[in-house]
Amino acid sequence: MSETLQGLPPVIGRATRLVVLGSFPGVASLRAQQYYAHPRNQFWPLLSALWGVDLVAMPYRSRLAEVKRRGLGIWDVYASCRREGSLDSAIEAAVPNDLAGLRRRAPRLEAVAHNGGESARAMAVTRTLGVPVLRLPSTSPANASWSFERKLAAWRDAFAAHGLA
Repeated sequence: MSETLQGLPPVIGRATRLVVLGSFPGVASLRAQQYYAHPRNQFWPLLSALWGVDLVAMPYRSRLAEVKRRGLGIWDVYASCRREGSLDSAIEAAVPNDLAGLRRRAPRLEAVAHNGGESARAMAVTRTLGVPVLRLPSTSPANASWSFERKLAAWRDAFAAHGLA
């Protein structure tokens, strides 16, 4: 059995209005200690296209500052798990993050967006927060059935509905 992996801390500020929840960081993200660090993950390119800012070219700290400035939060559904590789389907013994406490962390929270299917399995919990809960197409390179343009349209609709695009 693989070792227990620990996730990343939330990127949530007092001004956060929308939180994007992934499932659990992949191998590249855990190594780098950065959300969405895999070079083929489309999270940062999607945000860059939405906001007209080249986040990909920025140092990670600057990306996070821009995210917070715009009212976006980033976190994961799972705090820890065991997993070989990066696929969500390989997640075992997952321990959830305190999603019920999101409103304490983000008092201005207006919505929660789940980044992909594994994250969306926690919708029963996030729906108890009393804000709209959305399921967005995964930015993972494993989600090759959606083109970048199709993902961008879905993400743009969600962000625009909450004043972030």
